[in-house]
Amino acid sequence: MPLALVTGATSGIGGAFADRLARTGHDLILVARTRHHLERQAEALSRRTGVRVETLPADLATTEGCLLVEHRLTTGRPVDLLVNNAGIMLDKPFPQNDIAAEELVLSVNIRAVLRLTHAVLHGMVERGEGRVLNVATFSALGPGGLATTYPASKSWVLAFTESVGRSAHVRNSGVRVMALLPGFTRTELFDRAGVDPLNLPRWMWLRADHVAVSALRDLDRGRTVSVPSLRYKVVAWGLRHLPRALLLPLCWDFSSPSRMWTGGRK
Repeated sequence: MPLALVTGATSGIGGAFADRLARTGHDLILVARTRHHLERQAEALSRRTGVRVETLPADLATTEGCLLVEHRLTTGRPVDLLVNNAGIMLDKPFPQNDIAAEELVLSVNIRAVLRLTHAVLHGMVERGEGRVLNVATFSALGPGGLATTYPASKSWVLAFTESVGRSAHVRNSGVRVMALLPGFTRTELFDRAGVDPLNLPRWMWLRADHVAVSALRDLDRGRTVSVPSLRYKVVAWGLRHLPRALLLPLCWDFSSPSRMWTGGRK
């Protein structure tokens, strides 16, 4: 059986990846901060699907947490698929956040992705097989959220993934590296950030299980960037190609969460 390691695996998109991978015959290593959530998830998946599930409690905001996961990626049974899903979005606009909290966002959303990808990639390239899936967001493509550094951190994930995934060294080895750019998906990330689903049009919301299925299908097809759903493919095209002056008035201003489209005004 192939072995997959999923970070942020106990809920949301990470939980959907874990469930889908277990259903398709992958043994799993689940990574998250809270041990009892991991153990509950592992027990449920193992009982339902019969796959082997390891748990690895680790705080990826810390060097120690990253080192724990890096050690598992470089020792023992080789990991065939790494899903870098763990991410943080703060519940206040940038000027109101403590700088330590902002650095925490960069540690989880950027540094952990960098370190874990670096740890696993050498062995994958040597073996000539393996896959890395880095979860970003559609707003990594352009202006979409004002007063929050979350899209900026995910822009790094996208640029990093495209740079590594399209490189001859990786591509010629047979290893696949892909960035996932989901739209708004019903997860705890938005609950923690204080985003009220009622403030967003219904068409903008995706289901986590659909996101996971679409992403794994695109990964099998060898794509470097995956955008689930036709509607977000259209949005992604617009963010990539339309002039910034046209897009900025449509941005969601995180400092005014009671309204989705602000037109540059509160």
